[in-house]
Amino acid sequence: MPEPSALLDDERALVTELIGDQAEQWDLAGELPIDLLRKLGARGLLCAEVPSTFGGLGLDSGRSGELTAHVGSLCSSTRSIMTSHGMAAWMVSRFGDKAQRREFLAELTSGRLAAVGFSEPDAGSDLAAMRTSIRRDGDSVVVSGEKKWVTGTRYADYLLILGRDGDEAGVVVVPATAPGVELVPIATPVLGCRAAGHWNIRLNDVRLPVGHLLGGGGQDLSMLFTTALSYGRISVAWGCTGIVRACLSAATRHARQREQFGKPIGEHQLVARHLAELVVAEQVATRVCEHASAAWQSLSPEMVIATVLAKHVSAGEAARSAATAVQVLGSAGATDGHVVARAYRDAKLMEIIEGSNEICQLILAEHALKTTP
Repeated sequence: MPEPSALLDDERALVTELIGDQAEQWDLAGELPIDLLRKLGARGLLCAEVPSTFGGLGLDSGRSGELTAHVGSLCSSTRSIMTSHGMAAWMVSRFGDKAQRREFLAELTSGRLAAVGFSEPDAGSDLAAMRTSIRRDGDSVVVSGEKKWVTGTRYADYLLILGRDGDEAGVVVVPATAPGVELVPIATPVLGCRAAGHWNIRLNDVRLPVGHLLGGGGQDLSMLFTTALSYGRISVAWGCTGIVRACLSAATRHARQREQFGKPIGEHQLVARHLAELVVAEQVATRVCEHASAAWQSLSPEMVIATVLAKHVSAGEAARSAATAVQVLGSAGATDGHVVARAYRDAKLMEIIEGSNEICQLILAEHALKTTP
């Protein structure tokens, strides 16, 4: 097998080739090509940390993060699928037994696609309000409830559904075509990541073999939720770093080429200040993500708070960088679908998903109160 660094270079090149300059048209159409996603999935690119024994690339968190950032710099909708699918694989790895890991990880590295259902109509960050139920009935498990705004549902073969298992919690792997599953498109175009296939899910007494309940269920709800979200947050953080890099590249390129008052606009001090801010943003986002990946890889006690910090900081840097890039490009960047116009919409959504800015701030403040002398 190639060295990890060489492998990463090869896979980045493949991603660049497959996505090319098509992200704009995908964004405007609100749809990704399913064959693109299946190709990425079959190469293990959508869940790059899965070990090679299960068909994955076996990348560590840092290298996986850099791959995620590269995808994010090209197409945030594709990166959103990468985050959702990777989270599904992580949950199978973390909570599944040996047989479940062997069965489902093989599926998720062969081109089959997965989405993860967290939020409900009345339950987002409020875990106590979650109503989706998981009920064991002999050698079956029955799932009932509703999930909303689930990334990747449009393309998914499997839905990993979090729900209440009595007084505890569990995750069920639900085939998207199972009897009782109803997939509901969101009626209007979403603000950002328009092609990421956000749909709602209704589960009407969906009956499955008990082997679809990861690890037999019975997990602590808060632990289950936090563990799954930690993967999602670090993936979103790296994706936001990719957005910042795309904005820096687009703004710098434009500032070199666009002339006003007899010289490139990048030589005007106020525009140069914008470029400097983008350089700082890229470095800040990269370093906080590297810190989170190092904590993740070492299983540090600070892992959870490091992922919250990375997501919060990187999403904020992406939102500010997108606004700055639009300002530098002016009307040239104001066309819907343009890389910085997409970034402006996509980055705002990143300040909401996987824990809003406000939720992240509450978690960080609570951590400070508990740990700061």
